[in-house]
Amino acid sequence: MTAPARSAAAPVHDIAIAGAGAAGLALAVALKTELGAGVRVAAFDPTLGAARDDGRATMIAADGRRLLERAGAWPADAHPVAGLRITDSRLDDALRPTFLELGRDLPADEPFAHMVFDTDLRAALAARAEALGVTFVSRAIRSHAASTGVVTLRLDGGDETRARLLVAADGARSGVRAREKIAVSAFPYDQTALVATLAHEAPHGDVAVQHFLPGGPFAMLPLAGNRSSLVWSERRATAADMAALDDDAFLAEAAKRAGPDFGRLALAGPRGAFPLRFLLARSFVGRRVALIGDAAHVVHPLAGQGLNLGLRDVAALTRVLSAAARAGEDLGAPATLGAYESARRFEVAGFATAMDGLYRLFATNLARPLRDVGMGLVDRAPALKRRIVAAASGL
Repeated sequence: MTAPARSAAAPVHDIAIAGAGAAGLALAVALKTELGAGVRVAAFDPTLGAARDDGRATMIAADGRRLLERAGAWPADAHPVAGLRITDSRLDDALRPTFLELGRDLPADEPFAHMVFDTDLRAALAARAEALGVTFVSRAIRSHAASTGVVTLRLDGGDETRARLLVAADGARSGVRAREKIAVSAFPYDQTALVATLAHEAPHGDVAVQHFLPGGPFAMLPLAGNRSSLVWSERRATAADMAALDDDAFLAEAAKRAGPDFGRLALAGPRGAFPLRFLLARSFVGRRVALIGDAAHVVHPLAGQGLNLGLRDVAALTRVLSAAARAGEDLGAPATLGAYESARRFEVAGFATAMDGLYRLFATNLARPLRDVGMGLVDRAPALKRRIVAAASGL
């Protein structure tokens, strides 16, 4: 495949990526896979090599799996999710009737999604990136300035380097986005996500379960064996109390919310707590800058789509940059970045707004009869269910 054309004053890198989390590494391996050894990709992150096992696992949709498989970075121990069961109940309800089931009618060889531990995903991506020749720089980008044909990056310690394009994959508090003066719509939710890996007596049948409770959505996401990844969203004050409990008391509270289907619960990994927020960048591009992942958008985890949106950013930007490289065009030109903006921002804005609306719908008990009727109608409409599954899985 043809690498980008280079002038005598060529930049050091074709694409510089700020941040070596899952989205940034996925972009690095996708670009090297599509464009070959000739494209020069570098990832800049001062936390490279740091151990970050916070117990979190991620649900990867089918289109994200395909992207990672194509790039040779799919974790070997990813666990298939056959479907999603949704209930809407009060904390003290003896029964949790199912109002909606998604994904059960998919072919056996095309699961609804897969569960992957974050540490395993980062390790697979990092190993593949190294094998493909991605350059790793364990320093932060402190400033950048675009000019004709190049963006100059100043690193920690004062050194400078250059690239044709800078990609911000440096998270919700993106320094690249802030320096580029890209405005955001952002606000905190009055919720914190409590996460842990739980072992349980009863099998999960590879089905994810999400209980919509008055305090927030409570999800049990299937892992290998009789284990599940807990993502428990609760009002901040209550979540702080839950996080302060010892393990036995924490498990007792989790069991109240999980219901009887899982049997006795036990911790099988570390516990964590993360405040939830909404963020949407007003633009996904700047001057020789593109935003992906949490640098561009942060949504409520009730649909498990945070990283999946980031992987769709990766797929779109890879397509755009690959087309530009093969045509010998400037990777950081306004037309190139405009194509990425058109491919992603409208879709992400619509999805983020829908997820915020869904969160608010389930945040009030006054709307419970209406939403339960709505979920029941969706469950009885096969064509609509297929469209919802297609949107969630990316198929």
